[in-house]
Amino acid sequence: VPSTEGAERVKLLDLPWEDVLLPHVLSRVPLCQLLRLQRVSRAFRALVQLHLAGLRRFDAAQVGRRYAAALAWLLRDAERLQELALAPCHEWLSDEDLVPVLARNPQLRSVALAGCGQLSRRTLGALAEGCPRLQRLSLAHCDWVDGLALRGLADRCPALEELDLTACRQLKDEAIVYLAQRRGAGLRSLSLAVNANVGDAAVQELARNCPELEHLDLTGCLRVGSDGVRTLAEYCPALRSLRVRHCHHVAEPSLSRLRKRGVDIDVEPPLHQALVLLQDMAGFAPFVNLQV
Repeated sequence: VPSTEGAERVKLLDLPWEDVLLPHVLSRVPLCQLLRLQRVSRAFRALVQLHLAGLRRFDAAQVGRRYAAALAWLLRDAERLQELALAPCHEWLSDEDLVPVLARNPQLRSVALAGCGQLSRRTLGALAEGCPRLQRLSLAHCDWVDGLALRGLADRCPALEELDLTACRQLKDEAIVYLAQRRGAGLRSLSLAVNANVGDAAVQELARNCPELEHLDLTGCLRVGSDGVRTLAEYCPALRSLRVRHCHHVAEPSLSRLRKRGVDIDVEPPLHQALVLLQDMAGFAPFVNLQV
């Protein structure tokens, strides 16, 4: 057995930071554990900060709610972010927390802010002004999003491909028409679900200006009718899925053309609904007393 006398003990921090620790160790450590690690010593704190400065993707779901107050510290030095998901912070995230992060990360391509109701138009202004490469944005259930905020995005985010505006109830046809005219050529996925202010005028303008549109969610858009769907069938050859559940003015004849093309539609055709009803009725048949 070789003698180990005199052999130096190698400590973790003695390993090369840039070549070993950052790419092969810290990259595999969950964010919540990094918060604990940085408390061990000043050297570990410096190592963790160096790792965070080079983060490409940050998902607050990895941190947990109990670490919410540490978000500012985690993102303080980040300058290379490409993906940012902050939906778990919806109860407390403010413009003051987020705007500086956006300003330091102009290469952001994906931002998820679903349900972040404490934000305002200021955040969208910072996104539009400082993140020209933005491709995917989720603003679902952000009641503060209005037409003026959306215009800023449409004017200054030329790479925008996917946009979730579910339950952004301040938006009306005019705002969606402007979005379609300014950014329609690149849009591939759009959700306008749960917005009673959106109608056929918006859908028709989307259809005429979004030839690459693949996914459209109109769930609960009560003013959308068959005219809008017919225009989609005529002008959107790339459409792969359409959600029109609870759109009571959309009739089956307007959907049939899309069904023939193989578009995935979340509303079953009337014949299928009738068959299901008959099957349900047949299931109860043995219990029905037919004697008079």
